[in-house]
Amino acid sequence: MKAIKMIGGALIVLASLNAYAQDAASAPAAAPAASAPTAKQTAKETRAANRALSRKVRGVLARTKGLTVGNITVRARDGAITLAGSVPEAAQIDLATNAAQGVPGVTSVKNALTIRAIGQ
Repeated sequence: MKAIKMIGGALIVLASLNAYAQDAASAPAAAPAASAPTAKQTAKETRAANRALSRKVRGVLARTKGLTVGNITVRARDGAITLAGSVPEAAQIDLATNAAQGVPGVTSVKNALTIRAIGQ
């Protein structure tokens, strides 16, 4: 009986020596399914960050003196801002672009604004 306990203990020790911690890169094939919620959550966080950046840019545009923002839409995607819509004067196009470029987190600004007189 004592010999069986010794052999059993030796097998447990031997098995534990072969066990080691795994990181995400060396995990078995089941890891992609486990990481799917993380990817989904990352996409959700990215959309939230894009919305927050759009709101920041809209706020800055609204506070910019001499800029009519009623017909301007702002879209953000990973720091890239797109301004679309219309403004009543050509000078406001550059004003909007410069204001958007000054917002922290903005990496680039694509300006798709057109000139359209108020009431047209």
